[in-house]
Amino acid sequence: MKNVQVIDGAINTAYNIYGISDEDFELMFPNGHDIEFIEDFWDRVGDKEATRITEFMWNNLFRKSDIHGIHGTLFYELKPQKVHLYPTKRFSDDPSTTR
Repeated sequence: MKNVQVIDGAINTAYNIYGISDEDFELMFPNGHDIEFIEDFWDRVGDKEATRITEFMWNNLFRKSDIHGIHGTLFYELKPQKVHLYPTKRFSDDPSTTR
């Protein structure tokens, strides 16, 4: 099981953490990526598979105090604002993480 943080464009976004299987995580975050945009995920895997994975994910909300790490971040409705920050879809792309 992998932990995915969901960040959406809402002002009151909760930054919730959801669980998905290791296999579905690989579909959502291929090639070692840890950043994904919902539009790209949906386009890559198609409606049927994306619906299956996200419906499972929505039913597996974790309390933040119970998890041990975040394996991936899924952005909703933020691609225009964020895509330039993550050209390789890796958290390490974010300039605020370099010291």
